[in-house]
Amino acid sequence: MNIKRAKQEIRQTISAYLEKDENGEYRIEPVRQRPILLMGPPGIGKTQIMEQIAAECDLALVSYTITHHTRQSAIGLPFIREKSYGGQVRSVTEYTMSEIIAAIYDRMESSGKKEGILFIDEINCVSETLAPTMLQFLQGKTFGNQKVPEGWIITAAGNPPEYNRSVREFDVVTLDRVKVIPVEADLPAWREFAVAAGIHGSILAYLDIHKENFYRMETTPDGKRFVTARGWQDLSELLYAYERLGFEADSAVVMQYLQHPAVAKDFANYLALYYKYQTDYQTDEILRGVIRPGVLGKLKFAPFDEHLEVVGLLLARLQGNFRENLELDERTGDLFEVIREFGKRSGEAGEKVGEIGGKTVSGTDPAAVWQLLLDEVRQTGERREASGLTAKAVLTRNRALVRAMEELGGALREEAGKAAQTQKTLTGEEAFEILKESFGPYRERLEAHTDKTMEELEYAFDFMEAAFGESQEMVYFITELTVGEAGTKFLRENECPRYYRYNKSLLFEDREAAVRRRLSDVRARMAGADRGSGEAGRPQTPAE
Repeated sequence: MNIKRAKQEIRQTISAYLEKDENGEYRIEPVRQRPILLMGPPGIGKTQIMEQIAAECDLALVSYTITHHTRQSAIGLPFIREKSYGGQVRSVTEYTMSEIIAAIYDRMESSGKKEGILFIDEINCVSETLAPTMLQFLQGKTFGNQKVPEGWIITAAGNPPEYNRSVREFDVVTLDRVKVIPVEADLPAWREFAVAAGIHGSILAYLDIHKENFYRMETTPDGKRFVTARGWQDLSELLYAYERLGFEADSAVVMQYLQHPAVAKDFANYLALYYKYQTDYQTDEILRGVIRPGVLGKLKFAPFDEHLEVVGLLLARLQGNFRENLELDERTGDLFEVIREFGKRSGEAGEKVGEIGGKTVSGTDPAAVWQLLLDEVRQTGERREASGLTAKAVLTRNRALVRAMEELGGALREEAGKAAQTQKTLTGEEAFEILKESFGPYRERLEAHTDKTMEELEYAFDFMEAAFGESQEMVYFITELTVGEAGTKFLRENECPRYYRYNKSLLFEDREAAVRRRLSDVRARMAGADRGSGEAGRPQTPAE
């Protein structure tokens, strides 16, 4: 199955394992909660989805790559203890707590969560001395004589033997005690994630045409040649950094991430074309409402795959705008909710609404109420970080809220100081009005970004109509606008008549099938050129 289905399967399994009866007991007793074993090729996101699942299920996470461990760190160090047996004192070997088990208890204490996920990566690539310990761990959920605490779900990942010489195959006894989920590389599933994650537009556009190059693993006389989903994602981050710094990513740079010479060279050539098309077709001008006749004339005689690349350039900008707008909307909404909570608590005159440093905070002290809320937001972020949830977007969003609250708190303190100079005390209602006024620029920033995004979307439609009309290119454009959550939300909340008109008139099954046929034709022509040249170079396609 693909990684998206595997993630759903794991979430459902965790929900089933953590379900409790009316007495608070797990309905599936821990001994029947089989460890989840993900088996699939490297670099397809097995570790990443475990981090996402922990964050989405609000569970703590302890993650280990077991190949970095020895038998001693897994089961603990031996020590001698004196014990009495039948009236005689004997020296007995015992073990200190396993480093991995200790990490679970540390995480429980720091995060305040009693339930979580223990994830062991590369579990079938351990050393010979550690292999029996791993089998015991999967079969009995113990390291040495120490059990994994109840409420902690064991998950593991491994690579099939064709991808790793160090792999040790599990016996039937072990496999009969685990829940095996086979995972394979799947471009459509990864692409949904890639759009939402902001993977570089050149990569998305390239893989739309070269689907066969998404994941490759080949053994040659010169060694392994491979391309993985992880490689594409890491390369995307580098491309953004190089663009900011004005550096050029040539084939040598690309090959550091796509370790397959033909694919690396092919993508590097495509990347050069991608940047060239940005200049030739003046996409920045298009999104400012400028459409030059020369651009339309050039497109008229360009091949279909070049049309798709130009449309891809526009989509990359628009989807980036959608993501930025979603982030602004979420952060503005977070701040609005905090201000609303302040209004509620500061209205509770004389009542205790919390504590700061052991001192009671009442609703009649607006500055203290705001500080209390700020402390709560900070602590939420600290708990999330301590839980091992590494979702960068969640932590970034929390930090943005803290900064905004500090800024508004400064405005509140300034007004309180002015009131004190006139022998007055700032009331809760006055403080609430100050916060509402200070909130104004945040709302205006969101509205300005929304207006700009809508304007660029309308200009993109102007260009699409002038260049392609009701065509397969327009179908592709309409379909891709809402691939990610950000685009779907933006178009749902902001009226765009042309989107709905074209969506209704063009997105019929036969139209989509026609686009798929044309894309297949393009790939077939490229594959034919590849066979002729002996490598994955981009073919010279005649003008249509």
